[in-house]
Amino acid sequence: MQFDPSQLIFNDAGLIPAIAQDYKTGEVLMMAWMNAEAVTRTIQTRAVTYWSRSRGEFWVKGLTSGHRQRLIDMRMDCDADCLLLQIEQLGAACHTNRRSCFYRRIDQETVETLMDPL
Repeated sequence: MQFDPSQLIFNDAGLIPAIAQDYKTGEVLMMAWMNAEAVTRTIQTRAVTYWSRSRGEFWVKGLTSGHRQRLIDMRMDCDADCLLLQIEQLGAACHTNRRSCFYRRIDQETVETLMDPL
C-alpha cells in the first residue's frame, strides 16, 4: 500500500506528535510536532523535519546546530495519531545540549537531573 499523509490523524492545528528514538539503543530522545509536509519531507530526504510551533516554520533538526537526525524507520501507532521515528542521532537531541530531552526523573515530590549537557 502506498503511503499518503492523509492516512494519519492530525490534531486541530494540523499536527501530529513525533517521538524520536535511537534506532540502535531504543532510547527515547525527544518529542516534537510534524505537519503533513514535514512528514513528506522527512520521508523524501531522510533528514528529520519538524514543524516549529513557536516559529511557525519547518525545522530540519540539526541544520544550525549540527546535531542532525537521520531517519532510519518511521512508524505510526495503531490509531494513526502518533509517529515513532527511529533515527540515527548525531550529537545532542535536546536543545539543552543533552543526549535526550528526557533527562529529568520525577520521584514522589522531587525532580532529579539524570544527565549533564554534552
